[in-house]
Amino acid sequence: MPSFDEVLKEAGEFGRFQKRVFFLLCQTGITFSFLFVGVVFLGHTPEYYWCRIPGAAELSERCGWTLEEEQNYTVPALNLVNRFSGGQCERFDIEWNNTSVSCANPLSRFTNSSLGNVPLTSCQDGWVYKQPHSTIVSEYNLVCANAWMLDLTQAVLNLGFLTGAFTLGYAADRYGRIRIYLYSCLGVGLCGLVVAFAPNFSTFLVFRFLQGVFGKGTWMTAYVIVTEIVGSDQRRIVGIVIQMFFTLGIMILPGIAYLIPTWQGIQLAITLPNFLFLLYYWAVPESPRWLLTRKKGDKALNIMHTIAKHNGKYLSPHYSEITVTDEEVSNPSFLDLVRTPHMRKYTLILMYAWFTSALVYQGLVMRLGIIGGNLYLTFFISGAVELPAALLILLTIDRIGRRLPFAISNVVAGVACLITAFLPEDIPWLKTSVATLGRLGITMAFEIVYLVNSELYPTTLRNFGVSLCSSLCDLGGIIAPFLLFRLAAIWMELPLIIFSILAVICGILVLFLPETKGISLPETVEDVEQLSSLQSKSGRKKKHQDTAYI
Repeated sequence: MPSFDEVLKEAGEFGRFQKRVFFLLCQTGITFSFLFVGVVFLGHTPEYYWCRIPGAAELSERCGWTLEEEQNYTVPALNLVNRFSGGQCERFDIEWNNTSVSCANPLSRFTNSSLGNVPLTSCQDGWVYKQPHSTIVSEYNLVCANAWMLDLTQAVLNLGFLTGAFTLGYAADRYGRIRIYLYSCLGVGLCGLVVAFAPNFSTFLVFRFLQGVFGKGTWMTAYVIVTEIVGSDQRRIVGIVIQMFFTLGIMILPGIAYLIPTWQGIQLAITLPNFLFLLYYWAVPESPRWLLTRKKGDKALNIMHTIAKHNGKYLSPHYSEITVTDEEVSNPSFLDLVRTPHMRKYTLILMYAWFTSALVYQGLVMRLGIIGGNLYLTFFISGAVELPAALLILLTIDRIGRRLPFAISNVVAGVACLITAFLPEDIPWLKTSVATLGRLGITMAFEIVYLVNSELYPTTLRNFGVSLCSSLCDLGGIIAPFLLFRLAAIWMELPLIIFSILAVICGILVLFLPETKGISLPETVEDVEQLSSLQSKSGRKKKHQDTAYI
């Protein structure tokens, strides 16, 4: 009986059918990037807001003040005594509903010197915003003492990613790739609608968590499907290009946010496309590799005939059955990933690589918000920087393999972060250029880890293994904002030094992974265990040949 790879080669490893499925599933990368980094625009803190003052609204209505005049009369006088800037978190403890207050000069009873003795009090009655519904910050008053709740929204989303990696990754290995993909698309769409119209912050958090769960299900399952239906020579292309669509989403998002003035509108715009993916029920088949592992060879063979037909090819008549591994298929668990020595080593290294890639990547992206500038333009440029990363990967991994570019990209990112930390502020162009090099390096590392992770695990554990290891990516995403902002409060460049150390260590560790260039996807744990020994023998043979030639 032929093996799956033999049948796939005859049916076409990357024909018209695979290209169509690949393009359809790539759209998932765009919508997932919206969810992944959308908080930058959904939760952008308004530039102008101030304490809502009891009685001031009534006084403003009686006096016919505009919103700007209300702010000018009741807040900025604090700047005269340098008590604080803008009146954003404190206000004068004054009775503004006094009928004797003058409309023309409400603070006329105080001199500049006596204003310094007027007690201040915190904003206990909320805040006034020039654009009340522009972001979730103004919607739910996530400012001043409540500012940490904005960080909580992103932490909850990453916690959802983490939960989805375990639960839906396991479900995709047990119940099928495309079934879980479709359920996840429906779930992320419905939860996104609830988030847009959440009546309170608690409801917002709960459904943002669930949106993270299902969002992770769409992204990781789409990635696994496209890598399982193509040949080994094409996996490098599909694994990188699908992430270029993620980058495309990052570049599109600031345009959406620029055109839509409210956060609810932005949320709807980035959520509704998920419902279109439900049409894939009629366009994307189940992974035949997965069907084989579940002892469903007949269904797998039927799909292979369909693939061959669409690719303009025909399978040989004797292909009545495809080889199914003799290994007993069981429900995967973490023990399967660490039971054997090589699998254990690969798992631990990949988990660290995921953690470092996510933490450094998100840290560098969020750092753009600290250094200021035009948010929409800066965000667009930061996405455009990622496109050369994908091109560099495509040019290198086919020629020199996966392992060396994986290591070099991490080391380059680490060194660039370290250099950026100690460059003087009076050379901004150089500081920005080196930091961009670091962003380029960590983006390459982030994209390669996807590819290597899916190539190092056997079919029976692939989806679960990718899900488990990538869960460390979500842990890095939870830690990144706290690490960045807390350390930056001590010294602005301190986070860059931490990023540097983590990235360089990662670059060294990935050298202990086997090269996966040109190999067939492993079907069993035994196949994975033999990777290192086969490469060691190949290396010794090549060295012997070189010596004999000399």
